[in-house]
Amino acid sequence: MGLPAMIFDDETMVAFDKPDGMLVVPDKADKTREDLLGLIHAKLGDHVTSVHRLDPDASGIFLCAKTKPALDFLSGQFQSKTIENRYLALVAMLPAERAMDLTPPVVMREPDGGLPETFTVDLPLDEDKHQAGRMRVYRKRDAKPSVTEFRVLERFGAFALFECRPLTSRTHQIRLHLAAVGAPVLNDPLYGDPEVKLLLSSLKRRYKGRDDEKPLITRLALHASELTLKHPVSRESVTIRAALPHEFEVALKYLRKFSLPPRRGA
Repeated sequence: MGLPAMIFDDETMVAFDKPDGMLVVPDKADKTREDLLGLIHAKLGDHVTSVHRLDPDASGIFLCAKTKPALDFLSGQFQSKTIENRYLALVAMLPAERAMDLTPPVVMREPDGGLPETFTVDLPLDEDKHQAGRMRVYRKRDAKPSVTEFRVLERFGAFALFECRPLTSRTHQIRLHLAAVGAPVLNDPLYGDPEVKLLLSSLKRRYKGRDDEKPLITRLALHASELTLKHPVSRESVTIRAALPHEFEVALKYLRKFSLPPRRGA
């Protein structure tokens, strides 16, 4: 793929717009696979260091520090939860009974069974000891606290666009928290519904297309869109943004054009 586009660059830090599917760190099992940090070190030097996580299957902002003082200052903001880290997720709105069976419920549903406009998921996560590469919810003290705030931006009947703000940084946190409330990220191979596809034929009346129709979006529909932080030197607020990838934009274009106005909470 090559080094992705820089969306911020100065003497203290640099941010890239990572494409979906690109590894952030080397694959322990396959050293031949390209990874973002390897590309960064080859281009900018080994002193450039990552300051946060980004799921390989997600796209969007990946921030690195260029100096040790910048690394310490930026890492401190992540640890103190003063950085505003926002993602956009296109989700499949499953029936209420498809949410995780947890007591008490993760999120109280609206009277009509839908999700509220804003809600918070507070579920501890840890590695799934029975399935490598997966995380799971644990109701125990030694699991890692994990909290994500969500806001519904747009509803499209069986689909919706969510803004996600993780307050902690756990592997697959947003993906698993959304799955827990019955709204998994579209095309999530680990926590989603493999039967749910976003097809133009399911949106457009009298659709006349091919028999081998392809989904409007095939990638994991999760994008790190905005990062707001204090600059390591000036201490002024800086907001870094990554535009939605083309495939994501196309999917939203057709959802907005052909989806029927949904009932509240759908």
